[in-house]
Amino acid sequence: MGGVRTALYNYLFARHHGGDFLLRIEDTDQNRFVPGAEAYILEALRWCGIEPDEGGEKGGPVGPYKQSERSEIYQAAIAQLLASGQAYRAFDTPEEMEAQRQSAEARGEVWQYDAARRGGMCNDLALPQDEVQRLLDVGTPHVIRFRMPDEPEEILVNDIIRGEVRVSTAVLDDKVMMKADGLPTYHFANIVDDHAMGITHVIRGEEWLPSAPLHTMLYRAMGWTAPAFAHLPLILKPTGNGKLSKRDGDAGGFPVFPLDWVDTETGKRSGGYREAGYLPEAFLNMLLLLGWSPGDDTEVMSLEEAVARFDLDRVVKSGARFNPDKARWFNAQHLRMQPRKELVASLAPMLPDPAFSAPERCEQLLDMMLERVDFLHEIAQTPWLFQAPETFDRDLIQKRWKPETSDMLHALEVRLADLNRFDSSDVEAEFQALLQEKGWSMGNLMLPFRIVLTGAAGGPSMFDFAAFLGQTSTLNRLQSGLSRIESLRATL
Repeated sequence: MGGVRTALYNYLFARHHGGDFLLRIEDTDQNRFVPGAEAYILEALRWCGIEPDEGGEKGGPVGPYKQSERSEIYQAAIAQLLASGQAYRAFDTPEEMEAQRQSAEARGEVWQYDAARRGGMCNDLALPQDEVQRLLDVGTPHVIRFRMPDEPEEILVNDIIRGEVRVSTAVLDDKVMMKADGLPTYHFANIVDDHAMGITHVIRGEEWLPSAPLHTMLYRAMGWTAPAFAHLPLILKPTGNGKLSKRDGDAGGFPVFPLDWVDTETGKRSGGYREAGYLPEAFLNMLLLLGWSPGDDTEVMSLEEAVARFDLDRVVKSGARFNPDKARWFNAQHLRMQPRKELVASLAPMLPDPAFSAPERCEQLLDMMLERVDFLHEIAQTPWLFQAPETFDRDLIQKRWKPETSDMLHALEVRLADLNRFDSSDVEAEFQALLQEKGWSMGNLMLPFRIVLTGAAGGPSMFDFAAFLGQTSTLNRLQSGLSRIESLRATL
C-alpha cells in the first residue's frame, strides 16, 4: 500500500497541474526479480483507477518504459561519465572487499568504498594503465563506480516537503553505477531515465532521501538539470512505532497489499484490499490522508475531488500512522455513496439463497442493513437474514429472558397472525397497540422479539425485518424460536 500511495500522489500531482503521469518498470536488479510482479503492479493500478498517461501497456513517445530494454541508453550515458573522469572501473572481487570490511571492523571502523580508500583498491584510478588494459582484455569482471570529489564538498538538496538537506561528500561512497552483468543500478538508471523522459518532479518514499545527494551529483556530472524532489513520509504501524510491514498485517488481520499477493518462494498468500471487500475509492481515500491533509475537516473525497485539491505543500514530514478501523470506516462511507443499482447488482450474486437475489429483495436488504455494515459482503454473511436461528446464546437468554417474556411473545404472535397486511408500518402499529393495551414497556418486548427472530441482540428495525420475512416466516420463527428458547431455559 506504500507503493500505491506513492503512485497516487504522483498521479494527483500530475493531474492537478495538467501534467503527465508515467509508469516505468524498474527491473534491472535481477537478484530482486519477482515473477508476476509487473502484472501485479498493472492490475493493482487498474483496480485503483490510477491510469498512467504513458508506460505500461500504453507505451508512449519516450519508451521503452521497461529499464531492462534501455541498455543502449545507459551504455551511452556511462561512456560519458567515464570519458569525463567522473566514473571509473573497479575490478575488486567480493572476497577482496569483504576482507577489507572485516579488517576495518576489527579496528572499530566503518568501511566503505570511497575517496579515502579507492587508492588502495583494484581499480583504474589506482592500477597502472597497462594492468587495467590487461584486465579488460582477459574479460575480468568489473563494475563502474561514480567518482566522488577527492576533496569534500557540501551538497545541497532542496526537497519540496523537507526543505534544504545538506550532506558532505566525505560521508558518501563511490556508488556502483553499472554492475558486472552490464545492467545499471537503480541510482544510475533512474537519473538517466528521468532526464530522457522529461520528468519534472520525483515524488518517492522517505527511504530514498539519503540517495538524493548522490542523484543530485549525478545530474551535475552529466550536465543535466535535476528534477524537483519530494520525499514522502513513512506509513507507520498502528502503534506508531516503526514502518508498517507485511508482518504487521498478518498479525493484525488487516491487508497491506492492494490485491492478494502470493510469495513465490514460500507460497504464502497475503490478503489484499480488493479481496477483503474494500472499494477502490475507499482504499485510495484512506491512502490519500496517510501523509496529506486538505487543510480542513474534509475526510471523504472522490478521486476527482482529490485531484482538484492536491498539492505537495500539504504533505506532512512526520510518519503517518495507519489505522485499520479508519480504513473500514472509509469503506463504509464510500459504500453508502455507491449508486443503488450498482449495489443491487453486486449484492445479488453474494447471497446464499437465490430466492433473495431478486432486485426488490436486494433493495429490502440494503434498506435494512446498509447503514450497519462496513462491507457489502457482511450482508450476505449475516445468517439470520436468510434462515431462522437454530441456537441461542445461553448468557443472553439468562440475562434478558424474564418469566413473563414467553407469554408476551405469544400474545404478539396472536396479534401478528391476525394482520391482513404485513408491511413495516402495520407490524409497528400492531406492536405499539399491544404495548399500550397491556401497559408493557418497549424494551421488555422488543429485545425478546429480536432475539427470537434473529438470535442476536442487535440489528435493523424489527418492523422492517418482519416485513422482509413476511407473515408466514415471521410467525414460524416466533414459534420455533420460542420452543427452542424454552428448552434452553429448562437447562439453565
